[in-house]
Formats: sequence, C-alpha cells, structure tokens
Amino acid sequence: MDELAHARPRRRLTDRLGRRISDAPPEPSPNGKPRRRQVDGWLDRWMATVQDLNRLKDSHPMLDATIDEQIGRKIRIGEQWLTDWASCNYLGFDLDEEIIAAVPDYLAKWGTHPSWSRLLGNPRLYPEIEEQVTELMGSEDVLLLPTITHIHMSVIPVLVGDGTLFLDGRAHKTIYDGAMVAAGHGANVVRFRHEDPAHLEELLRTTSPAAPRLIAIDGVNSMTGNAPDFAEFSRIANDYDCLLYVDDAHGFGVVGERSPDEPCAYGVKGNSVLRHQGVSYDSAVLVAGFSKSYSSLLAFLALPTKLKNALKVLAPPYLYSGPSPIASLATTLAGLQVNRTRGDAIRADLARKTDRLLGALHELGIHTPNESGYPIIEIPLAHHEEIDEMGRYLFEHGQYATMAAYPLVPKNEVGFRIQVTAANTDEQIDELIAVLRSLHDHFQLEQAVGASQS
Repeated sequence: MDELAHARPRRRLTDRLGRRISDAPPEPSPNGKPRRRQVDGWLDRWMATVQDLNRLKDSHPMLDATIDEQIGRKIRIGEQWLTDWASCNYLGFDLDEEIIAAVPDYLAKWGTHPSWSRLLGNPRLYPEIEEQVTELMGSEDVLLLPTITHIHMSVIPVLVGDGTLFLDGRAHKTIYDGAMVAAGHGANVVRFRHEDPAHLEELLRTTSPAAPRLIAIDGVNSMTGNAPDFAEFSRIANDYDCLLYVDDAHGFGVVGERSPDEPCAYGVKGNSVLRHQGVSYDSAVLVAGFSKSYSSLLAFLALPTKLKNALKVLAPPYLYSGPSPIASLATTLAGLQVNRTRGDAIRADLARKTDRLLGALHELGIHTPNESGYPIIEIPLAHHEEIDEMGRYLFEHGQYATMAAYPLVPKNEVGFRIQVTAANTDEQIDELIAVLRSLHDHFQLEQAVGASQS
C-alpha cells in the first residue's frame, strides 16, 4: 500500500520524440513525502520550457493582444491602428459581403447552434457541404469535423492503431500531439528528417509491414510557405503499403489543380496541394480546414467512404463533441459558391500581391525561406535576441505580424511571419515594403544568398 501511495508514472529515459526534460516527472521528494501540486514547482518547470514566449506574451503588444476594432485589414489595439498581416484569411472571405449576407437566412432557419453531436443528428447543411467538398476535392468521400486539432487527436490514433507512425521531424504541433495520443494507445512513433523521403524510406525498411504504418506530414508549411515533394512521398506510401496522412491547413483554398487556363501559378479551384502536384488519393488521407481560406470554423478529411463510416463510430468528436455553429456552416456554403464563381480571380490577385512583396524582399537582399510564392512569408532575424525590439518597431510603424518566437521555431529561425490576404490592399503592401526597408536599416535580418551586407 505504501508503495502505491508513492508510485509515480514511469517514462522512457531516452525519448525518441524529443520531449523536453521538464515533461518528465520530478525526482522523489527529499523528505519522502508525496509531492503537492501547490509546492512541487510543476508549473514553473513547464513555464521554463517556454520562457522566451511567455516573456513576450506578458510584455509585447503583438502577442495575446486585445483587438478593439477592425475595418477591412486595419485593426485597432488601444489607440494604435495597424495593418493586419497576421490573419490567415487568405481569400478575404471573412470580409466578403456576399458571404456575410448569406448568414442571417441560415440563422433564421436553424438557430445559432445545433447542439446534437453529429452521431445523433445533422442539419442538412452538413451533407450538403460534404457533397460539395467531395466534388471540389475529387476524392471518394469527405467527413466534416469541427477543427483540424480534433481530427489529429482522434483520427491519427485510429489510423495507426498499435502499428508505427512515421512523423515528419517538423510536423505541426497538433500532429505531434495526435501522435502522442496514438503512442498512449500503443503505437510506436518514429521521426524522420524534415521533408526527407530518403530517410523515411530508410526507416521504413526496419519495420514490419504486418502492423499498420502511417506517414504524417504537413502540406504547405505554416512557416516557410513551402510544400514537400508529394509525388515521392506518395510513391513511398504505395511501395511500402503505408497510409500517407497530409495536413494541408494552409494550402487548401490557396493552391489547386493545374490547368492550361489557370490565371496564376497557384492553379485553379484551391483544392489542395495534392491536387496541385497531381498526386492521387491512393494510399492517402488529406486533412484540411475552412478556418483559414474560408474563414469558417470547420474542418474535413478527404478519405474513402469505408473509412468515413468507420470514423463515425471511432472518432470521439463525431460521437461526443458539439458541432460547428450554424454561422460557420453558412459561411462555408456561401464560400464554396464564391470559390466556384470568383475564386480563381481572387487567387490570381493574391498571387500578384504576394509576388510584389517577395520581389521587394529580393531587391532589399532580405532572406525568406519561401521558395513557393505562396502567401506565407517568414523573415528570420540574424540575432534571435532582438525579436522583442524588432516586434515593437513593427508595431510602432503600424504593421501587425505573427511573431515567430522560440520555441515556436528554432532559435536560428526566430523572426516574424507575414501572411498576405486578398483583402490587403496594394497601398498596404507599399506601406509594408517601406517599413521593411526601414527595419532592414535598424536590425540585422538574415541576408539573402548573394546579398551584400549593408
């Protein structure tokens, strides 16, 4: 009995997933008494792992901010008006008058929120969206769930079971967390080098095909704006009888299938990076959401019908979670209609604005890892310690960006991220370029290859 009272969870001493030391349980209490949450320092140890981010959260105007007002892509924080470059509403659907006008009729018919779990009952809007997205994606079927995080946490453990999950070394934190849930259910998690198919193939050769094998990877990367070579990853999945699991949160809506008549290099329809690269859904499940390009709280999987039906009784969000609000279902349906009629023109305008900004960075000799031309532009600092002062400079000059602080990114990539949206104006891009030119004079940004030091 005494042994049980003092027992604590045991974890591997070497952790293949690179958990921080602070994740491990504390050493036994010096006086032999059970530790108490109030005094054992558990929260301090957690916070020590994110001390840079926590300091910025408490002190910096561009983190944990209260937005007091919004007019177009201008936001007000206190008395300061800023241009918003932190929004992921890439297509500007959050401000589209046609989409906004569609909401009241749906609310009048369905109320504000269907409180049934999806297993109990679905407003007609759900199957309508699933049918339209299935056609858009060119997949066998589609399953809607509230968020991508819900999907990772609930679906990854089902897909891998007690087999092996091969996780990209820089997969999004929510994929990583889904992998941890899977590990708790008996899965083995192995990490391969970021976007390195050769390393993945090397690791696959060491595992047995008798148990399930799942490859989890991002589509368009949320920091660099680049995408892996999915033709190669798809080949590997087929050759080794694996399932490829792709999170295309930032690509869906922006990039799509190629066409001789495409108005820009983003392709047409915005139906995902897999369609953009001409990769089939054979041996693949694609996850994406409407919360970015479509500005709606909803997410989906493009998947086989057999798997969809299984997830209806295996994925907890379908069984137990509250569904998306009616307003989000309404804006999704309206957004799909706008995408059919105006989407390609909107994407062409977005590509043009993004190209203007990338061209200016090139002229200024400022490095960005973005090689795709997609509207996610990370600008690293040469010295990560300057992030606080640099961010304040942007804020004081009316530019609101995403702070890329450690440990959100490695220290050698600390800086800020610009997300261009269709709702940003050319005048706002002109202003941003002028501020970046001035910023470049005041701070040492990473230099583009071949650029001379100023």
